Amino acid sequence: MAWLFLLLAAVFEVLFAMSMKYADGFSRPLPSLLVVVAAVVGIYFLTLAMRELPVSVAYPIWTAIGTLGTVLLGVLLLGEALTATKLLSVALIVAGVAGLK
Repeated sequence: MAWLFLLLAAVFEVLFAMSMKYADGFSRPLPSLLVVVAAVVGIYFLTLAMRELPVSVAYPIWTAIGTLGTVLLGVLLLGEALTATKLLSVALIVAGVAGLK
């Protein structure tokens, strides 16, 4: 169950990050509310995951999934560039997290 909680936490981490972009400095009410809700729910699921998983594994995996998801959605939804440097950086993140488990 801990891995499911960690995955849910990561999904809310991505939602949190993407909502910040759409909140436009907290000037738009609905995306701003989503920022706060996604952050709270994401942290809640992360704490549930950490009941069973070591912090040295759970936290880096959470941040890595959040990073990967945010990069992917940034490219797909926001038209951000997917450069060779960005691809290499994402690959290094994946390799680093794989080494933890």
